[in-house]
This record gives sequence, structure tokens and C-alpha cells, in this order.
Amino acid sequence: MSEDYSGNIISISDEDGNNYELEHLDTIEMDGVYYLAFLPVNDGKGDEDLGMVILKTEPGEDGEDYLVVPSDEEIDRAYDIFMEELFNEDEDEDGGAQ
Repeated sequence: MSEDYSGNIISISDEDGNNYELEHLDTIEMDGVYYLAFLPVNDGKGDEDLGMVILKTEPGEDGEDYLVVPSDEEIDRAYDIFMEELFNEDEDEDGGAQ
């Protein structure tokens, strides 16, 4: 697992100019690329449930890293890893509380 970014909230905009606030949950490295898992911040503007959002970092020409939407295959692979790690953390916590 890479650095712990838990609890950070970011604002992003989509191609239509819609703004979203996301809470960063975790980061993994897969095939040399970083994938970040986010949950939408409930802003009370609607009851839309977006679920987990997975984005990946991609280097820009200016030297900055950007968050981009991965392919469906990448999302599926990253999601499986995030869920596996989440369940492993839950088992570790439950196993020590006897």
C-alpha cells in the first residue's frame, strides 16, 4: 500500500462542468500505476448514490499528475484489490477482538 491519504477531500469537475467533492479512501499501485478510491461527499443536493469512484494518476506534459478515469478492465481489477484489502482489514480487526 502506498502513502496514507485517508480523509482527504478533493473537488473535481467532469467534462460537462459538473463539480464533485470526493473523499479519498485508499491508494493502490497496480502495474506501476496508482489507482485511488474515493467516495462522494454527501452534500445534501440530491439522493444520487454514486458508490465508489476509482481514478488513476496519469502524468501530464507539465510534469503534474492528473486524475483520469481508467478503462472498465482497470476499474474492475482495482476494485477487486480495494475490496480484498478492505475485507482483510476487517478480518484483522475482528480477529484481535476476542
